[in-house]
Amino acid sequence: MAPEYKLNYFDLRGYGEAARLIFHYAGVPFEDRRFSHEEWPSIKPGLSGKDDWEAAQVDALSDAYKDFANTTRPYFMVLFGREQGDKEALYKDFAKAFDEMAKHIEKYLKDAGNGFLFAGGLTWADFIASEFHDTMNGLHPELFKDHPELLKHSEKVHSLPQLQDYLKSRPKTQN
Repeated sequence: MAPEYKLNYFDLRGYGEAARLIFHYAGVPFEDRRFSHEEWPSIKPGLSGKDDWEAAQVDALSDAYKDFANTTRPYFMVLFGREQGDKEALYKDFAKAFDEMAKHIEKYLKDAGNGFLFAGGLTWADFIASEFHDTMNGLHPELFKDHPELLKHSEKVHSLPQLQDYLKSRPKTQN
């Protein structure tokens, strides 16, 4: 009997969207269980392994990404109404961090020479990066003025034939 997969994530694209794209790309059926932030406290206790998984994901991030995530988290929390703060001042820090991260990713794209992040071809990192760039382009297209290669990468990943049905039908979400 084939395994049954369930993806439990908030009703937004966020970190869960790369996993959704990978499932669709691979043609693997899965249950896409989405929930709101308000539902989270009642759902969280029923999910097994979440703390170990989350810790492993954080440990696997590069120092550069950790710096980017730590620098930009306050901006996103204010942007999406989860915390109070000076959005304009936080945006300046966010934009600077984005520019630094973009240069890092562009180096990978250039070194690979194939439109993906690694010379071996498409990897899970391409799904994560392309989804992030697609989301950021929707929120702040001005960030890509100096980084068009990131949008080309996102377009390349999102143009994969295996993803087309899902991309046409995926729910519209805040991010």
